[in-house]
Amino acid sequence: MQTETKPIIGFTCGDLNGIGIEILIKTLSDSRLLELCTPVVFASNKAINFYRKAVPDGNLSYQAVREFDRLNPKQVNLFSCWEEEVAITPGQLNETGGQYAIKSLLAATDALSKQQIHALVTAPIHKKNVQSDAFRYTGHTPFLKDAFGVKDVLMLMVADNMRIGLLTEHVPVAEVAAHITREKILSKLRIMNQSLKQDFGIDKPRLAVLGLNPHAGDEGLLGTEEENIIKPALKDARQHDIMAFGPYSSDAFFARHQFERFDGVLAMYHDQGLIPFKSLAIGHEVNYTAGLPVIRTSPDHGTAFDIAGKGKADETSFRSALY
Repeated sequence: MQTETKPIIGFTCGDLNGIGIEILIKTLSDSRLLELCTPVVFASNKAINFYRKAVPDGNLSYQAVREFDRLNPKQVNLFSCWEEEVAITPGQLNETGGQYAIKSLLAATDALSKQQIHALVTAPIHKKNVQSDAFRYTGHTPFLKDAFGVKDVLMLMVADNMRIGLLTEHVPVAEVAAHITREKILSKLRIMNQSLKQDFGIDKPRLAVLGLNPHAGDEGLLGTEEENIIKPALKDARQHDIMAFGPYSSDAFFARHQFERFDGVLAMYHDQGLIPFKSLAIGHEVNYTAGLPVIRTSPDHGTAFDIAGKGKADETSFRSALY
């Protein structure tokens, strides 16, 4: 039934008690999207119908399917991941919300690995309540790295005017320095360089690398990581035909808009990259996992328990992740 020209895009539901299903309904209520793709939502009828009440302006119609050869390219398809009754309590962080978020993610990842869907958009999960024997990851990115058997991936935040990758992701600040190695910097730069060529159509990407310490270490006075690790890694990168420059002092780098001269920026840790990204990004921001053999995107925000179930959630970033 499917047309060859339209990609089949999968959507996870995220934490059942967060804003994931709400922004999914708002996004997919626009029937014009069906001209661009065939959506497949991994959730349950009851979960979708629960949140439809929170989106009075939504106009989501869908068909439930159990087999991928039954997808309807002219409608939103719901792949039922569970049938049992589940207590949904918007705004509450509990075990149920995480457990069913992972059911959705595992089903979608299986379909992605079998090429039953062509790309995946993931709704937000909460790092605490997803932990179990089946899922011991700090987020989607490390899970997908293992699921697709690749050595390394890069969390890449993308907007119209900047792309920022993270050397370390969800790591306590006290442990960041221990994770900064010459090999890891080179690995992330290689992934960024290749992704900018392959996924963003940039022939010769210019990459900037931020320092770890204030003033990028001030030539060793404020820390030695720049001299002993980052600069040698940049030399390694240039020997691999990667145009990487730095290390730059992150405060001046963003304050003076130096990021506009580069196609990608590698930050050393989470907040060093995400605070300026979320402050200065123009357009609609998206989290993209570079380095996988498949395409996965997500919005640049979390579960937003404080507004879940109230119809207030803004679906703009989620829609951008689909595009």
